[in-house]
Amino acid sequence: MVQMIEANWLIFIAALLIGIVVAYWLFVHGAKPHKRQHRPDVLDEGTGPAKRNQSLIDTPPAAHIDPPAMAGTMAGIGEVIAVAAQEEVDAAQERKEEEQQRPPAEPAPQPAPAPAAGEPDDLRKIKGLGPKMLTLLHSLGITRFEQIAGWTDADLDELDTKLGSFAGRPRRDNWVEQARLLADGNTAGYEEKFGKL
Repeated sequence: MVQMIEANWLIFIAALLIGIVVAYWLFVHGAKPHKRQHRPDVLDEGTGPAKRNQSLIDTPPAAHIDPPAMAGTMAGIGEVIAVAAQEEVDAAQERKEEEQQRPPAEPAPQPAPAPAAGEPDDLRKIKGLGPKMLTLLHSLGITRFEQIAGWTDADLDELDTKLGSFAGRPRRDNWVEQARLLADGNTAGYEEKFGKL
């Protein structure tokens, strides 16, 4: 072993120095405490907020405040109104229950629409009359321009009750006047007033 050390003494010293340097480095860096990262918390704002919060906690409760003299009167009026409203609701409920218990009245017979004479007209020529309205009108027996041209305000009012979301459209789009012109075959007059067919 001594001969081996004498022959390789240079390598042995280099290995010893490297070992000492590594041990020193580990000792120096391993002994240092880890650097702490700062995480903010409530106390970073200073003592001002903490003192303010503590003073709010320590203050005695507010003194009892008596309501104004009129408060009792106003509360009484509100109570009277609430009782009257409840009586109205109860009365309406009773009327509704009575109506439900009555036998249903016979609906007045609706006059059947006059059957249209001749071939049905193409009612889609009337502006504002789409496929849904066409189906509805056919179900009511309305198939000719002459029928629509003869409608009165009462007829339009009755029709509006059957149109749902389309109520008012026949008046807005002037169906009666359009139908008169189309029934008369006045294409020029129609196109002048309502646009191209």
